[in-house]
Amino acid sequence: MAEVVLQAQRLAKNYLSGTQQLAVLRGVDLEVAAGESVSIRGESGSGKSTLLNLLAGLDSADTGTLEWGGVADTGTARRAKFLGMVFQSFYLIPELNARANVLMAARIVAVPGAAERARADELLRRVGLAERATHLPSQLSGGERQRVAVARALMNSPRLILADEPTGNLDEHTGDAVIDLLLAVCRETGTALVLVTHNAAHAKKTNRQLFLREGVLH
Repeated sequence: MAEVVLQAQRLAKNYLSGTQQLAVLRGVDLEVAAGESVSIRGESGSGKSTLLNLLAGLDSADTGTLEWGGVADTGTARRAKFLGMVFQSFYLIPELNARANVLMAARIVAVPGAAERARADELLRRVGLAERATHLPSQLSGGERQRVAVARALMNSPRLILADEPTGNLDEHTGDAVIDLLLAVCRETGTALVLVTHNAAHAKKTNRQLFLREGVLH
């Protein structure tokens, strides 16, 4: 039986809207096994990004529990090693080339050495950018920038990738290619993937499809 890398139980999150408490998440349960891909869809404003921020340990739930690999420690130091993130916006540093942007993930853990630089180059090769390693983000297309972001997310050999609308800024053809790449790399490495997307076709490519409705996953 595959190891559980992510377990959320009864996650709830409220926000204050004027004088009213707005219940965004009402008790989310989610379990993801090693190597599994799970997609989450939902209407705009349903709380998909809020949920992903909770799963990433970037925000705290009002109630409920969250464990990564059976451990409740979801602090910054462990996050850098345990999971990688891919966002709709690429969040690349404009002054750094593709290789240096990928290596930024390694810098969170330690000062990169020869092994880390070799891994960054291998990841860029894997995402089809071996010849673009020294190019700045401004010299790359949108799809190429997102491929750099995928390589960066994989830099520290994470056990989990969280992707928040990673094709939102891409055309349909390029978006399809990025999703196929992300799923293929996760399968090859045994990395679990949680994909938040509005695209039904992309969701169907994952092992399991969920829908966030009225603050609960279905």
